Amino acid sequence: MPYSAPRILIIPGLHDSGPAHWQSWLQGQYRDARRVTQRDPSKPELERWAERIQRTLEVAGDGEWLAVAHSFGCLALARHLADHPDSPIREALFVAPAEPDKFGLAEALPHHRLPCRSRLLASSNDPWMSAASAARWAHRWGASYSNLGAVGHINAEAGFGPLPVAKSWVEAARARHAEFREWAFAV
Repeated sequence: MPYSAPRILIIPGLHDSGPAHWQSWLQGQYRDARRVTQRDPSKPELERWAERIQRTLEVAGDGEWLAVAHSFGCLALARHLADHPDSPIREALFVAPAEPDKFGLAEALPHHRLPCRSRLLASSNDPWMSAASAARWAHRWGASYSNLGAVGHINAEAGFGPLPVAKSWVEAARARHAEFREWAFAV
């Protein structure tokens, strides 16, 4: 059975991620990438957004995934992973999550380790979530944490078209999964 690298699942935040956003750039780097498209990306409805992630995965068919979420999309991804511990998402990258308290959603999110390996990237001056809050959520979810410094909300408006650290994360995650597959079949 030939190995197929995990595909990339892009999960944008509120108002989607336009063509100048780093998520659109990252999606363009991988022909097998899929984007979660919300029916109304201007309405932050956690349950609906999390369910849309599940539907996108079901329509895409079998296989493993690496999820890359931004802002409110991070909250939807965390909820999806809590609701679906058997999700085909093998690793998750949370970039500049939105503060759950701004939406009254802190209690609706998991307060425990998520079922897959994850990393959370934050900023020291993100208007949507403080670095201290980002570190707390990363700890709750069992995610490794990196503060990129005073770089705003890590979006197009903050100057992030390309985000090489996101592509590096994808490449490293794919390499980890290929190495695991090779090791598993070598036994």
